[in-house]
Amino acid sequence: MTGPTATESTAHAGAADVPVLELRGLGRTYGSGETQVQSLVGVDLTVSAGELLAVMGPSGSGKSTLLMLAGGLDSPTTGMVLVEGEEISGLPRRRQAALRRRSVGYVFQDLNLIPALTAAENVALPLELDGTSVRKARTAAQDALAEVGVAELAERFPDEMSGGQQQRVAIARALVGDRRLVLADEPTGALDSATGEAVLRVLRARCDAGAAAVLVTHEARHAAWADRIVFLRDGRLVDDTGRHDVPENLLAREGSR
Repeated sequence: MTGPTATESTAHAGAADVPVLELRGLGRTYGSGETQVQSLVGVDLTVSAGELLAVMGPSGSGKSTLLMLAGGLDSPTTGMVLVEGEEISGLPRRRQAALRRRSVGYVFQDLNLIPALTAAENVALPLELDGTSVRKARTAAQDALAEVGVAELAERFPDEMSGGQQQRVAIARALVGDRRLVLADEPTGALDSATGEAVLRVLRARCDAGAAAVLVTHEARHAAWADRIVFLRDGRLVDDTGRHDVPENLLAREGSR
């Protein structure tokens, strides 16, 4: 048996090097004339498999807009969004929705749980919409709920849970299945510090297993779990820390100050 040709080896290497998320010259403008607001301006950013990226910046800096565009929930005014090399902003709506269900998990600030569905049904819904059998989807949902420490809530409805419990169910929904990209907008906002760290450990473990995640946070302690931190101000990317020390060491140093 002969080995791969040089062309085949190059092709495989190129595929492995494709970022999970790539933003090229990304801009988003709302309104027009005197009411025009530039929420994002010329953002270039890549997030690779295995990487947890934290996005920080003051309120109104464009953090949530960046996540909405990255997840295909809004369309850029300028630039491109690519998920695993595929430009999602140019896809037909049905293909864009299918890509989000299969590849992108999103934790919203307002959670967006469906009140008429149980926790397990909320978590399983993206899989079921994508054609997974109810039985397999519910098994995956139960596993995802257990991963974030709320397996016992499977049959409860959102109005039967605390805010923190609802938050963890929303995170389970973002993690369920083989999601390659997880986008989390302040995912620990309704959680106490111990539970928040447990959720960040789950995100960290998912990245260590090969997924990519983008975490919007105001908390330096939470950003310390990331491989890299970028800062937004007035819609522009103004700083990038590069890869830094492991989260546990950063947390230990912060605690000793």
